[in-house]
Amino acid sequence: MKTEAQVSKSSLTKALPPEIELSEALPRSQTWEDKRIANWPPMVWVSKSEDLKTRMAKALAWEIQAGEAQRRASQCRPVDVLEVEATEALNQKPLPEKVQVAEKEKSEVFFTRPCWSNKVEYILTQVGYSMKISSMWRFFLLWLHNGGCKLALREVTGRFFSPLILLMRQGNIGIWKVISPCIGGVGYTSFMVRSMLPHRLVLECGQCLDLFYLGQSFHFPVPWEKCPLLENSSDFDPECARTSPSMYFWYQVTLKASDRIEDGGSPVFSLNLPLLVSWCLVGAFMINGLKSTGKVMCVLVPAPYFIILCLLFRSLLLEGAAFGFQHLLLAKISAMYNMNVWCQAGNQVLFALGLGFGPVVSLSSHMYPSTNCLSDAFVVALVNLFTMLLVTSFSFCVLGFWATIITHHCNEKNTETLAKLVTLGKLPVEAQPPPNLADNPSSIFNSWLSRLHQPIKDMVLSYVTECNLEKQFLKAGPSFALVAFIETMSFIPGSVFWSILFFLLLQTLGLSSMIGIMQGILTPLQDTFSSFRNHTKLLTVVVSVLMFLCGLFFTRPSGIYCIRLLSEYWTVLPITIIIILENIAVGWAYAARRFLEDLVIMWGPLASPIIRWLWCFLSPVVLLALFVITLIHLSLKTITYVAWDSNSSKEVLRQYPSWGLLVMIALFLIVTLPIPTYFVYCLTQRISFTPTSQGKPVISSKSLPLIQPTPIEEVQKEEIL
Repeated sequence: MKTEAQVSKSSLTKALPPEIELSEALPRSQTWEDKRIANWPPMVWVSKSEDLKTRMAKALAWEIQAGEAQRRASQCRPVDVLEVEATEALNQKPLPEKVQVAEKEKSEVFFTRPCWSNKVEYILTQVGYSMKISSMWRFFLLWLHNGGCKLALREVTGRFFSPLILLMRQGNIGIWKVISPCIGGVGYTSFMVRSMLPHRLVLECGQCLDLFYLGQSFHFPVPWEKCPLLENSSDFDPECARTSPSMYFWYQVTLKASDRIEDGGSPVFSLNLPLLVSWCLVGAFMINGLKSTGKVMCVLVPAPYFIILCLLFRSLLLEGAAFGFQHLLLAKISAMYNMNVWCQAGNQVLFALGLGFGPVVSLSSHMYPSTNCLSDAFVVALVNLFTMLLVTSFSFCVLGFWATIITHHCNEKNTETLAKLVTLGKLPVEAQPPPNLADNPSSIFNSWLSRLHQPIKDMVLSYVTECNLEKQFLKAGPSFALVAFIETMSFIPGSVFWSILFFLLLQTLGLSSMIGIMQGILTPLQDTFSSFRNHTKLLTVVVSVLMFLCGLFFTRPSGIYCIRLLSEYWTVLPITIIIILENIAVGWAYAARRFLEDLVIMWGPLASPIIRWLWCFLSPVVLLALFVITLIHLSLKTITYVAWDSNSSKEVLRQYPSWGLLVMIALFLIVTLPIPTYFVYCLTQRISFTPTSQGKPVISSKSLPLIQPTPIEEVQKEEIL
C-alpha cells in the first residue's frame, strides 16, 4: 500500500492545474489551550499564476509535510467536518479552481484537539467521574434494604447491558447530530440536565458541606460530640437535648434548615464560603485544561482508595463490626422477584456510571481514535463496581458499630430511668437494674430483663423504651450518610483524626466527580462555539462563577429540600429518555452492524458480536421497561420529603406543595423541549433520520492524515469528522 506522501505526490502531479497552489501550512502544534493563537487558518487552495518550477517546489514541500504528518501519527487528529465540493469528476482531469468550504465552518476547520497526556490520566478521570458519593450511598441503601449479596448480580447484569459510547471524538452535543441528525436535540437536553447536576453534588452530596465539617473537625472535642450550652448558663440547649448532638449540629448549625420548603430566607453565610472554596478548587484544577486536569486526577482518584482501606481496617476492629458484616452477606430471596427493586437497581447503574449526562462522551473525545474504548468501558465499569463493594463493606461495619453504640446508650438510659423509679417507689425493689453495665450494657441488661418474673417484667417494659439492635441497624436512611457517620466518628477513640480522614475522603470523591462534570460542560461549549477554544482559562472561570451564583439559591434554609426534590424525583426521567434515544441512535439510526464495522477498521475484530444484539434489541427493551416502571412508580407515590421540625427536634415527613410539582413538570418539559424541536426542524428541512454519509464510516481511522487535506479521491471514499 502507498504511504500518505506517495498518494499525495501522485495525486498532485496528475491533478494540479497551473494556476493552483497550496496556501500557507498550518503550525504544527495548535491547540485550544494556546491563547496566543487567535485565528485557526484553514487549509485552502488559492489561484495564482506561477511558473512550473515554483509549482513543483510547492508540491515537493507538500510531500515533505505529508511525511512529517506520517511520523506524527501518534498525535491527535483534526476532527471537525470538512465539506469539500468538486464540480468535475477526477478522471485524470484538473481540479476546479476552488474547493469550497462552508462559510460557517471556515474558522473551525483543522484545529488540533487537545488530548490526554497518557491513557492512565484518561482512565482515572473516567473512574473519578463515576465515583459519585450519592451513587455509593444509594448502592449501600439498596443492598441494605432490598437485595443483600443478590444486588451484586443485578449490578453486574446492568453494567453488561449498559450502552457505553466512549469512542466519538466530539462533544456530547455534536456527536448525536452525526450519528442520527433527527435525534440531535438529545445532546442539548443532556447538556441542560448536566448543568443542574453540579448543584446537587456540591450541596446534597457533601462537597460544600464537607468543607464546613472539615474545618470544624480541627476543634477538640468536635462540636457535634456534645450539645452546646446556653449563653450565660450551665444548661444545654433544650432543642439539642431533645435529639442527638450530631442531628442538632446538622440541621440547626450547618444547614439552619427551615421547617418547610415554603419558608424562604437568605443564603446561609456559613455555607456560602465553603461553596465559593469548592468552585475555586474546581476552577484552579482545570484552569490549564487537560494538562492540569490529568495531573490532578492522578492524585484525587487513588487517594480515596487509600483512605477507604484505612477506614475499613479500622472499622473491622470496632465493636459490632461483625454484626454489620453478617448483614452484608445476607441474601433476600424475595427481593429477586420484586420489579421495584430491579427498577431501583437499573436506575442505580445509570447514575453510577453517569450515562446520559454527557461527561463520558466528552472525556473520551480527547482520547486518541485508535484507543480501544470497549476495553476502557469495561475497565471503568468494573472499577466502579469494585469501589461500590469496597465502600459498602466499610459502611456495613460502621453501621454495625453505630447501631451497637446507640443500643448501648439506650440500655444505659433505661437503667437510669428504672433506678429513679425504684428510688421513688413506683417500682418494686426487684425491678432494680444491675449496677454495673460498663462491659456490655446491652447484653447485661437484656440478660437481667429475661430473668425477671413476668408481672415485674411487664411493669418494667411499660417504663422503658425498646432497644433493639436489629431495628436500630435498619434505621439507616437518606440522612445516615453524613449524620450517622459523623456521629460514629465521634465515638471512635481519636475522633478528631478519623473525622478529618473521613471528610478528606468525601472531599476527594466530590472533587473528582465535579471535575468530570465540568469537563462535560466545557467541551461541548468549545465544540459549539469556536471562539471559546482560544480562551479556555477565561471560559473555565466564567462557568465556575456562574455555577457558584446559581448554587447560592440552594444554600438557603429550604435549599436542601429543593435539592432532594430534583435528585429523588426529577433527574431519573430525563436521563432515562436521553439514554433510550442514544441507544436507538446507535442501534437503529446509524445501525449497530455499521457501527461495529467502523470499530473493526480501528481495532480489528471485536471480542464478541453479542454487543450488536444488546444494542439493537435487549437494551432498548430493558430501558423502555425501566422508564415505564419508574413513571408508574412516581405517579402512584406521594411526593414527600424529610423535614426538620424545630418544635419537637425531630425529622418529620412532609408532602411537597403543589407548586413544587408544577415546577418539576415545567423543568422536565424545558429540558426535553430540544428533542422534539430539533426533530421537527429536521423534518421541515428534509434531513434524513439516518446519517447522510450512508455506507461511510463516521469514525476517523488510522490512515487519515493529521494536518493536510485529503485528496479528492480519498474524500469520495470516506467522510472525515
